[in-house]
Amino acid sequence: MKTATTRVPAARRRQQILEAATELFARQGFHGTTTRQIAEKVGIKEIILFRLFPTKQDLYWAVIEATMQKKQATQNIPELLKSGLDDRTLFRSLALSMMERDAQDPTLVRLLFFSALEAHELSHRFARTYVADFYKTICDYIQQRIRDGAFRKVDPLFAARAFFGMVFQYSLGCQLFGVKFEPKKAADTFTDLWLKGMQQ
Repeated sequence: MKTATTRVPAARRRQQILEAATELFARQGFHGTTTRQIAEKVGIKEIILFRLFPTKQDLYWAVIEATMQKKQATQNIPELLKSGLDDRTLFRSLALSMMERDAQDPTLVRLLFFSALEAHELSHRFARTYVADFYKTICDYIQQRIRDGAFRKVDPLFAARAFFGMVFQYSLGCQLFGVKFEPKKAADTFTDLWLKGMQQ
C-alpha cells in the first residue's frame, strides 16, 4: 500500500490510526496485530504512528479509552442510580442498555476478551481504571438499599458481580458463540432472578 503524501493535522492522523487499530485489534487481538499492519491500513509509515503512540501498548490502551468514552457517553450510570426508579426498572434498564450497546458495537467485548486470553497487563489496567469505579458505584447503591431494608444483608460486591456477570455472559455468548436471545426477555429474566435472591 502506498504511504500518504498529504500532510494531515496531528489530531486527524491520531483519529485515523485509532480507527484502524480498533478494527484490527478487535479482529486479531493484541499479539496478532502488528504496528506495520496498522500503519499500512492508514497509509502511513510506522515512524509516523510511533510519533503519536510511542509503543504498541500505548496504542492499545488509547483504543480501549476511546471505546470506553464512546460507551460512557451513551449512559450516565450515577445519574440513573439517583433517578428514583424502582429496583426492577433500574436494574432492568442497566442490563438492557448494556446488552443492546454491546450488540450494536461489540468492539469493547472483543478487545477485553483478547486481552484476557493473551494475559495482557492492559486487561488488569482496565479493571483498575474502569471496572473498580463501576462496581464501587453499584455497590454503594446496593449498600444503601440494604440499609433501607429492601435488600438482604449480603456482600454488595458479590451481589453486583452476580448480576452483571449474567449480563456480560449474555454479551459474550452473543458475540463469540453466536448465541441469540431476545435482549428484553434476557433483561427481564436476569433482573427477576437477581431480585428474588436480593429482596427481603
